[in-house]
Amino acid sequence: MSSLRERMNRLRSSAAGAASSTGGAPEGAGEQPYREPDLEASLEGSLETSIEGNKETNILANSKVHELDDSHTANMDGTILETETETETEAGAEQLPESWLAMGVKLQTNEVGTFLLREVKYAAAHQHGIHRLSELKEASKGLSAFHGEQIGAEHLLILDLETTGLGVGTGNVPFMVGIAYWQEQQFIVEQALIRHPAEERAMLAYLKEKLTAYAYLVTYNGRTFDWPVMLNRFILNGFGSKVWAPLHLDFLHPARSVWRNTLASCRLSHVEEERLGIERVDDVPGSLAPQLYFQYLADQNPEPLAGVFRHNEIDMLSLASLAIRFGHLLNGEAGCGPLPMPEEPEEIVRTGLWLEKMGQAEKAERLFAVAEQLPGMTLNALLLLAARDKKAGNWRRAVLLWQKAVMLPLKFGASDDSAFIELAMYYEHKLKDYESALLYADEALQMALSHPLRGRQTAKQRAELAELRKRSLRLQGKIGRKLGNHGT
Repeated sequence: MSSLRERMNRLRSSAAGAASSTGGAPEGAGEQPYREPDLEASLEGSLETSIEGNKETNILANSKVHELDDSHTANMDGTILETETETETEAGAEQLPESWLAMGVKLQTNEVGTFLLREVKYAAAHQHGIHRLSELKEASKGLSAFHGEQIGAEHLLILDLETTGLGVGTGNVPFMVGIAYWQEQQFIVEQALIRHPAEERAMLAYLKEKLTAYAYLVTYNGRTFDWPVMLNRFILNGFGSKVWAPLHLDFLHPARSVWRNTLASCRLSHVEEERLGIERVDDVPGSLAPQLYFQYLADQNPEPLAGVFRHNEIDMLSLASLAIRFGHLLNGEAGCGPLPMPEEPEEIVRTGLWLEKMGQAEKAERLFAVAEQLPGMTLNALLLLAARDKKAGNWRRAVLLWQKAVMLPLKFGASDDSAFIELAMYYEHKLKDYESALLYADEALQMALSHPLRGRQTAKQRAELAELRKRSLRLQGKIGRKLGNHGT
């Protein structure tokens, strides 16, 4: 801790020196705030300051700033319009330079200090990909299946962070926090940004008041990243661990359930392009956001952050579209209205499996029936649905699906003997037809023996091969005893 205090003292000395050289004026966006070559030391210093409640670095906390009414609004056809109004600033209050104002950013002040805030408003008719934001009102009813409680669009808060790193430890700081919510027939996006670590506590104080007005948190991988990061920052800045206890809707998990194996990636940017009809133009990759923020800390030029604002904004719009997508699915609207029926058989089956897991058995069965009739059922789709039917006791369809699977031509170098093994077990144990069971068991054994990678089998694969040999011998023995009994 002593080394941390020494770093704090160096930071304060540096800040005091800068203030005296400029006549003691408050820090402004057009001037250089305290700058320390050691970024880690700056972060640690601000953390110590926040925990102890030291407000020396927040010298603007008591300044009264006339809020700039430069937020964005959207007309009824969804087009965003930028509204410019004249602003007045009281003497001595900080004024943001034009480079910030051009991005629609304003200075936000509360009892703790200052930070920057950008607000964008979208009309209900705004279309993002294949969905209109107005669909969120109806689709949100289906989202009740996640927690068994009634959900309205006005109960949802979308959260997306841009952070200085990838982990969830104390050293990872969210320099931009985006939230979005439905309010009075509008979809509102707010993005809070800190210009230096000392502004973090003021930003968190603002967010604390916002969050508690909503019952549900909507994220993409937020259960393991976004919310743990935010909770850490609240704790480290003295707000405690009980700031907010929302019901979480993390759409990464249903996305993986539905699109695993049918999409090359379940990253949000890939899902939105392949399934939501969203195309990003000149988008700043999220992986570059920390680099651009560090660049801003070094040269105080905010212009590169415009792309980060836009990237974060699209992320939240896409999360709204994803909420609409899953809400429609849970409402049983696949193939109806704006929600097309999935084209790939495996995606239809996986969607049905997810719906069944969410307690929507009837809606799931409708999709299973559609998949069963498709002429291009893939091996994975057949095996997935057959496994589900076996578990549910629907042997008629399970056997039919396994028989379709064994008839599919094998791809070069590939081998999946599971359908043969399932049929062997079915004929042996259910029908006592040992001859048919032996045919399927021997076929599975031959497939395993002829596999091109047989010489590099794992211990598990060797055990499975031994089990196939054992099964074949057992069936031969049963057939022999059966023939012997008939002979006597």
